[in-house]
Amino acid sequence: MPIPSHNSTLEPTDYTVWDRLREWWQKLPPQRQDRFAVLAPLAAVMLFLAAIVTAFGYLRIEEIDREQEAVNRDVEYTQQRLRLRLLERQEQIMRLAKEVSNRELDVDEFQNRAMTMVNQYPELRSLTWIDERQRIKASAGTANLSSAQLKGTNNTLIRGDTENIFKLARDLRQIIYAQGIAVAHQPAMLQLHIPLNDRAKFAGVVMAEYSVDALFRYGVPAEVSARYAISFHDSEGNMLAGTVITPRGPASRLLPWTGSVNAYEVPVSPVGNGLIIRGQVYRTSLGVVGSGLFWLVIVLSLMTAWMLIANWRHTRRRLRTQEALVLETSFRRAMENSILTGMRALDMQGRITYVNTAFCQMTGWNESDLVGRTAPFPYWPEDDHDALSTRLEDELAGRVQPGGIQVRIKRRDGTLFDARLYVSPLIDARGAQTGWMTSMTDITEPNRIREQLSASHERFTTVLEALDASISVAPLGSNELLFANKLYRQWFGTQTMGHLQLVAEAGVPVPPLNDDALDSVDAFAGLPTSLLPDNEAESAEIFLVDLGKWLEVRSRYLSWVDGRLAQMVIATDITARRIAEEQAAVQAERAQTSSRLITMGEMASSVAHELNQPLTAINNYCNGMVSRIKAQQISEEDLLGALEKTAKQAQRAGQIIQRIRSFVKRSEPNRSMSSVAGMVSEALELAEMEMRRRNVRLMHYVAPRLPQTMVDPILIEQVLLNLLKNAAESVDAAQRPTAHRLVKLRVASAQVEGKPVIEFMVTDSGNGISAEAMPRLYEAFYSTKSDGMGIGLSLCRSIVESHQGRMKAENLYNGAEVTGCSFTFWIPIPEPLPTEKQGRQS
Repeated sequence: MPIPSHNSTLEPTDYTVWDRLREWWQKLPPQRQDRFAVLAPLAAVMLFLAAIVTAFGYLRIEEIDREQEAVNRDVEYTQQRLRLRLLERQEQIMRLAKEVSNRELDVDEFQNRAMTMVNQYPELRSLTWIDERQRIKASAGTANLSSAQLKGTNNTLIRGDTENIFKLARDLRQIIYAQGIAVAHQPAMLQLHIPLNDRAKFAGVVMAEYSVDALFRYGVPAEVSARYAISFHDSEGNMLAGTVITPRGPASRLLPWTGSVNAYEVPVSPVGNGLIIRGQVYRTSLGVVGSGLFWLVIVLSLMTAWMLIANWRHTRRRLRTQEALVLETSFRRAMENSILTGMRALDMQGRITYVNTAFCQMTGWNESDLVGRTAPFPYWPEDDHDALSTRLEDELAGRVQPGGIQVRIKRRDGTLFDARLYVSPLIDARGAQTGWMTSMTDITEPNRIREQLSASHERFTTVLEALDASISVAPLGSNELLFANKLYRQWFGTQTMGHLQLVAEAGVPVPPLNDDALDSVDAFAGLPTSLLPDNEAESAEIFLVDLGKWLEVRSRYLSWVDGRLAQMVIATDITARRIAEEQAAVQAERAQTSSRLITMGEMASSVAHELNQPLTAINNYCNGMVSRIKAQQISEEDLLGALEKTAKQAQRAGQIIQRIRSFVKRSEPNRSMSSVAGMVSEALELAEMEMRRRNVRLMHYVAPRLPQTMVDPILIEQVLLNLLKNAAESVDAAQRPTAHRLVKLRVASAQVEGKPVIEFMVTDSGNGISAEAMPRLYEAFYSTKSDGMGIGLSLCRSIVESHQGRMKAENLYNGAEVTGCSFTFWIPIPEPLPTEKQGRQS
């Protein structure tokens, strides 16, 4: 067993970290040691600078966090104070409104009570009693209802935003807070509408107006306003009262934690987002930027780092200069040995001055055999001496072709190969031409492939001749026809006019051509490569009167065999398909008309009932007038009144007949900018007949100010009527009690997949849709009704999808019990034209 040496008994811990660092440092070359010697102080300075900046930043961020917590706490405290103040005033006004609803107060008493409250509470500007007809019955205080909010001769009716808030309170029967109309030279106001109910009927509102400025002055605690800049804002960020802190300029934002103002905002309950309280902290400290010590450390550190970097760059520049010659020599030698293209240099007299390794390998001649030789060169074939000598003279005279020339080259063993030569001037470092540089590429294989492609082209042409589509190829900017198959020659002959006619009728764009584009050629085949567009083939459907055919025209660009950019046009006869599509459109239109006729047939009893009422009234009026005329007991005034009522009933009957006639008449689809409210109104007039006949109550809501949309109004009315009729039938079949026999229609704007749409939703309280019927709901000729034809919902979905919309159906549940069904469809809102957008912005 060998005895271990003395070194083998050392523990691994004896080899310290310092020993490893010393060994690593000694292995580094002198250049790397100089680099680390300069970079180490630079890294230390930068670490010191980063530590100083981090320390200042951490202290400032801690200060900002404490300020933020304080402003959050105080703003929320102020919001609670304002909330309690508003709720206290709201309860007092509600008690006053309740006494008005119970008719315990008349106008004078209301005015006295209201005046007492206005005088007692400084933030309460006025109290106004408005009846259900929007007439001001009594008002106390300084009301903010200007002439822009009043109408009529006696200035007793409201309009504008106040009227909208009034209507919202009337519809919702809830307390409404809203911003009043901004009146010039007057402070911002806050309106409170409390609805009045008289035996479950809407009897008007009691409107209270708060001064936002007074609410700020008396509602914000003094200790909070002393520490912070408190301000009130509306939902759009406009300041209504208070003070704000102006942000500092860009000079104060040199660091991430400088120049910021701690702020916190929260909506004032119960007003909501319509009134937001914002608090901003007054800046009392100079911050990090105002500290002279901070800037002194920064400047000294940057100066030290700059001097170290300058010294390091000077050292590196000197080392690079020393290594330049070695790197240049190595690079040139490696490039010469690795390049695959043969390179040859000639002086101004045509003498070879340089050849690379690839050139020698191509020709089989050594460098010593070629350098210093003049024409004829050893690699010239004997039969081509004259032609090659002429080309050499052209090269030396500067008459070179950008696309290169193709020649034959003889190897040392006597074999020949095809090569392409590219010639360019050889310029020295002083900018003077010292000769010509020639690059040579072996194109024997590309030529062989080109010959194979030519044979393949012949076979491919045979296939094209047998196709049932017209194919033609023509170069751009020329009347030459490069290729035309048999069907093209049958339709248009052998001229280019047919090709140009197809291109013009299809509207295919033509890319511009210029001489510069022809300079970019393929390295092997010499074909232009930069002229071919990257887009896909164009396609269009056109009708040619001369042929009497519908053609589908497709085109694309290709590089022809001679390098020219050409356009290929493929025209396919689609006349039979277009005829089938037209017949399908006619059948769809007939199906829509039949659906409307079937719908009106099912509603015949409802229509008869609706017409019977005005006709009965006309008959009664006529019989009454005849009896009183015979008895000579009617005056001229009574006779005129009876005749007017008779005419009104006759007009009503005519409107019913006209509405039904316009709904069921057969017409071409006519899309136009249509009002959503008008379409819904027309559909409801017809649907209400069916609802009354089946004892079903119809409730509808149409959002105000809906934009117009591009639709066929008759088809949309047909969809609405079918859905409403199906809903009424579902409720009737479910045999719900009278209180639950309800159908709802809601129309409003919405967002679907990020796009604005108009949403139509029809909800009923029937038995819903069974799980078996749901997958086949829109299947043609499938119906869950015993006497149904199964085309209603299928046509409805086809109409909606033809308007780029979508339709869906879903059951409504109360726990596990089905309580009804909801049908929803969307119609996209057309985007405004650019001119319309510019007009709105101006």
